[in-house]
Amino acid sequence: MSLVEIRLGRAARRHIEAHGLAARDIGCIPAAAGGPKGIALLPFDRLFAREWLPQIGRLELIGASIGAWRMAALAQADALAALDRLQEVYVHEQKYPPRPSRTQVAATCRAVVRAVTDGAPVEPRYGIALSVITALSHGPLLSGRPSAFARAAVDNAIGRHRLAAHMRRVVFQSGDQSTLHVDDAFGYEAVAMVDANHEDALLASGSIPLVCNPVRNIAGAPPGDYWDGGLIDYHLLWPYGPAPGLVLYPHFVPWVTPGWLDKSLRWRSRPRQHEWLSKVILLAPSAAMLARLPRGKLPDRSDFYRFGQDHTARISSWQRTIAECERFAEAAFQWLQSPDLSLARPL
Repeated sequence: MSLVEIRLGRAARRHIEAHGLAARDIGCIPAAAGGPKGIALLPFDRLFAREWLPQIGRLELIGASIGAWRMAALAQADALAALDRLQEVYVHEQKYPPRPSRTQVAATCRAVVRAVTDGAPVEPRYGIALSVITALSHGPLLSGRPSAFARAAVDNAIGRHRLAAHMRRVVFQSGDQSTLHVDDAFGYEAVAMVDANHEDALLASGSIPLVCNPVRNIAGAPPGDYWDGGLIDYHLLWPYGPAPGLVLYPHFVPWVTPGWLDKSLRWRSRPRQHEWLSKVILLAPSAAMLARLPRGKLPDRSDFYRFGQDHTARISSWQRTIAECERFAEAAFQWLQSPDLSLARPL
């Protein structure tokens, strides 16, 4: 039984039918928010960095939350070392007390960011455009109160566009000029990611409301409180048409959910055949792959509560997940190198 669920957009399928698939065909990699689920994709990131990244001349990397941290690592000249640092700190250093404060969680997340960047601004290798997504609060959300986030969730349930009354999209960019842009209710404001703001931008992209503090007044960006980019762009349902080449999307699940608040909304959590995803090749762990993992699922934030103060058990579980996901990475690359379209379903 296959360890990989393969979903193809229409244009991606047509390209593979006509031309096959090679590293040079890939022009963009999105990376979703999702907390600890992201560590399951680190083996794929490493294999991509070794096997295909050196063959690609121009590449858009775009991410939110842990996806932004993965892409910031992949963008670097020594991507393998950066991915190793991300894994080491993310897995081993998140040893929270029973009731951690938001300040404590934010400090630990900042340590993860510093590990990814090795304490220096991210300098993408030649040809890479790196985009880090954040959500800037405004309107009722400026208070930061739990009731304000509850109101935002209600508005989002009524209509996704109504969430734009509470937050807007700010994208920090480094490296080559990005070709990506999204024109929706949340707007799109691009800010250069430079020495003075790179750490805050990456931290903001993973700052979960009611868990972390916001990152305030990032240098060179509009003033205000910045939160996790996944609030707006959870799985990065973006118009990828302008990006050069095909979009390779290693993902946790075989569908794309627009925003973090949409994941509990059945009518919005699994959009099908969206025109924006036409160029996408999505690869996700299959049910058979998930069955190999501890408790038959990917890690998530509930693990911090499940394991409590037994940090050794949590670390062991996450390490086993990463080791098992080497199989997913290898199976995914085997398909990429010799794509069998009979195994692929529509995205």
